[in-house]
Amino acid sequence: MAQLSDDCFAFGGELMRAAEAISILAQRVEPVATPEPVPLTAARGRILAEDLVAQRNVPPHDNAAVDGYAVYFDDLAPEGETRLPVQGRVAAGDSLPEAPRGVAVRIFTGAPMPEGPDTLFMQEDVRLEGGTAIFPAGIKRGANRRKAGEDVKAGTTILRKGHKLRPQDIGLAASVGVAKLSVYNILKVGVFSTGDELREPGEKTPPGAVYDANRYVLRALLDQLGCDVKDFGIVPDRKDQIRQTLANAAVTCDAVITSGGMSTGEEDHVRAAVESLGSIHFWRLAIRPGRPVALGHVKGVPFVGLPGNPVAMMVTFLRFARPVLLRLGGATDIEPKTFRVRADFDTKKKEGRREWLRARLLPGPDGTTVARRFPRDGAGILTSLVESDGLIELAEDVTQVDAGTMVDFLPFSEVGV
Repeated sequence: MAQLSDDCFAFGGELMRAAEAISILAQRVEPVATPEPVPLTAARGRILAEDLVAQRNVPPHDNAAVDGYAVYFDDLAPEGETRLPVQGRVAAGDSLPEAPRGVAVRIFTGAPMPEGPDTLFMQEDVRLEGGTAIFPAGIKRGANRRKAGEDVKAGTTILRKGHKLRPQDIGLAASVGVAKLSVYNILKVGVFSTGDELREPGEKTPPGAVYDANRYVLRALLDQLGCDVKDFGIVPDRKDQIRQTLANAAVTCDAVITSGGMSTGEEDHVRAAVESLGSIHFWRLAIRPGRPVALGHVKGVPFVGLPGNPVAMMVTFLRFARPVLLRLGGATDIEPKTFRVRADFDTKKKEGRREWLRARLLPGPDGTTVARRFPRDGAGILTSLVESDGLIELAEDVTQVDAGTMVDFLPFSEVGV
């Protein structure tokens, strides 16, 4: 009797490694987005289309870091207290005044430093007797004074082309007086699921049917990336219909992403449909979950085919489709950051295959953070993603993980989910 296999990766010839697939991705995918100006209020999440060079200093002038009194350092006694009459008052937004030697100027946080005084005392450190301020010894020259250009110097590049704009980046642009930014236009991404068994949520399901969760996960992932999603719905397992939907999507979209139909079964037609309209650059990777994931082109438009199992679909989207879309949109930083954490579990792994394990971060016995693996690792267990904080990534040469081993962890927050 022939021996049966429970390893779905065991057959079909040699599989491509993840690093090679990522290299092909970088070679075969070029930015397609074009620049457009947008106001700062519409710039969050967009990708900068040109370097931003500051045209002014921030702050534009020396200013006070605290509420207090501005003095000439050389007017201060080296030992003991110094008494100076208070003359003048400067608040934020006032014009730059001049101050003579031998006086103290009342000043408030953010106000321009008067011409001459170079040192600031905090008001809490100063005693007042009538119109005289009494200063303790020991302050350093230039204390509590912010220099012009301390944050940004005119002529420096403060944001680089290809950077995805965050709230703090927009604030930095505003601080140098920029009202609009040149960003790449929003990608139009076509999506559809394949499968005769799929139904829309809310519909009645006959025996054997399931609801299409993948397309809704995919749409949410694309929304988070800032894409304009064109939803082509559920397409039956018919090569001619899949081919026609792909062709229609390629006319109006910058990229097309599908879920399901990428394996080798008799009802898996996506690969053949793509090849009839363009080409496949890779489609079988040495990874788990998600071996049947493809990168190709349909009528010149980039195509990514994701697996039908929901966990495999989301994992491969994050590690392969997301970088494709970021690159198409003009981004330069397309690979997410992983962090080293300590595993609190034991497991064995097949050599030569990259794997992602779902895990939750928890405080360990000594208070340091540890990653606890989700107990069920099936590619269809969507609850494992809901109950996890991210993915442990195990490289091809790793064959065993023992509790206490340091592993690479990709937080979902790092990829915005």
